[in-house]
Amino acid sequence: MERYGSDTDVDEQEKPLLHRGHDVHRAPVCCSSRYGLALLSSYGFFVVYSLRVNLSVAMVDMLNSTHQSSSNHNMSVCPGDINPPQPKHNHSASVYDWNSETQGWILGSFFYGYILTQIPGGYMAGRFGPKWLMGFGILGTVIFTLLTPVAANLGAGYLIAVRVLEGIGEGVTFPAMYTMWAAWAPPLERSRLLTISYIGAQLGTVVSLPLSGEICFYLDWTYVFYVFGVVGLVWFVLWAFLVFDSPNTHPRISEQERLYITHSLKNELSTSASNIPWRAIASSGPLWAIVVAHFSYNWTFYTLLTLLPTYMSDILGFNIQQNGILSALPYLGCAVFAVLSGQIADYLRETCQYPTVNVRKAFSAIGMVGPAVFLVAAGYTGCNYILAVTFLTISSSLGGVSASGFNINHLDIAPSYAGILLGITKHVRHNPWHGGTSHSKISHQPQHHTRMADPSRVLQPSRAEPTPVRSQQTGL
Repeated sequence: MERYGSDTDVDEQEKPLLHRGHDVHRAPVCCSSRYGLALLSSYGFFVVYSLRVNLSVAMVDMLNSTHQSSSNHNMSVCPGDINPPQPKHNHSASVYDWNSETQGWILGSFFYGYILTQIPGGYMAGRFGPKWLMGFGILGTVIFTLLTPVAANLGAGYLIAVRVLEGIGEGVTFPAMYTMWAAWAPPLERSRLLTISYIGAQLGTVVSLPLSGEICFYLDWTYVFYVFGVVGLVWFVLWAFLVFDSPNTHPRISEQERLYITHSLKNELSTSASNIPWRAIASSGPLWAIVVAHFSYNWTFYTLLTLLPTYMSDILGFNIQQNGILSALPYLGCAVFAVLSGQIADYLRETCQYPTVNVRKAFSAIGMVGPAVFLVAAGYTGCNYILAVTFLTISSSLGGVSASGFNINHLDIAPSYAGILLGITKHVRHNPWHGGTSHSKISHQPQHHTRMADPSRVLQPSRAEPTPVRSQQTGL
């Protein structure tokens, strides 16, 4: 079994890559296996995030509206549409009388499973190979997604169990893909390849939020899980036949590209297949800097991803169709900025010969400070719909710049163990959320529809019996 990953020493990271003495001739991009892998893995992450976020929209239609209205007389803080479109449901799907606490557990249960397989996922990908680990991880999530309507009919407990199992399956995907990129991504193309690969996560959110709303509007909520489940099955077939663990095991890669990739990585990849340096990993200053950056960024990211549909509905008063479309705008901007930042970052490293560490720090700063400023500003927009959506979109868009910062730094500091390092950072960064999503809500102030919403109360933990949450959960 080929070992995936390695160790790059500190001096080499500081030195511009073009001055490292490699005589490497770049292989063409068009029809290349490495960019084919980037596109297919992007499709995979599209599936991952589609399956993660579709419940947040479907939940609106899974609830018994009569029961909800009788138990909660609050309206949106801001006046909604004067003439909202009337739903054209066929009313064939079941609805449920779940209180807000049950809804919170259903929406947040995904993360209980998700954090369990982060570190094991990185280890198993390095030990057994990332292709089938990622493939079966997503396939398992697809199968349980298709079973979601059945589980919901059986009871909330069964649905919670299914969501936990979905989280277990998805937990291995990112560590597995980082391990695969350690063997596939030439150092000077890492930013480009990885941003193309992970843009699928943003596109999955962009597409699934409005499309789930349309499916619920014209059909019923069960089709949300069936449609995206079928999309996931198609991906698995393509992944099984077209993807391979490394260039050396790919039967259709050109010899020029194989030599280009392996030669560019020859001083970075470790040949040792044993003894993971856990002590060195645990005491690594750069790793813990990445952990802190991941934790901080994701606090904002998952606050927005988890509660934005609820904010659009319960604060700004948008209906389910508008909710899905407007909730997707921030992630469309994030996807565009992520791809642009990848191109710019590698241009700075290759053409301008800036040290990798400086490029990563600059892009991390832009991708964290910018979103924080505009997210805080959004709390002061009151019922100005245009300004609120604009600020939230700018905030998420600037966050996409970090895709070329700390987000791929694992491959810079230790390519041999990138999957394990990512598993560690994702495990730490998701810990506050696997329970936090179960107890969060959007606060209401219905008595003054035109007053400015207090930013300190827009997102707050629930106390006692909170107002029923309508569409909350998801989660990179």
